Amino acid sequence: MGLKVKLVKSIAGASERQLLTIRGLGLKKLGQERLLKDTPAIRGMVFHVRHLVAAEAVKEEPTVRKRMKPRKIRERDERRAEAAKA
Repeated sequence: MGLKVKLVKSIAGASERQLLTIRGLGLKKLGQERLLKDTPAIRGMVFHVRHLVAAEAVKEEPTVRKRMKPRKIRERDERRAEAAKA
């Protein structure tokens, strides 16, 4: 199960705590939607900013992106691996 969250009202004039909560949900622009995992923590965040967002439960599961190292680090590791082979 997933939770589709959409920013439906402007964050202008919102408190710092609400801004951080919106940012924590991954929302940046008005009208932006995110599909999040339906957990008690996410539901609590949505509850605190319920006047700014619209949320609905959906059957889709959110895809989890694989974390990548920064390009500089990946290139360094590749060079080290090539040097170890030689």
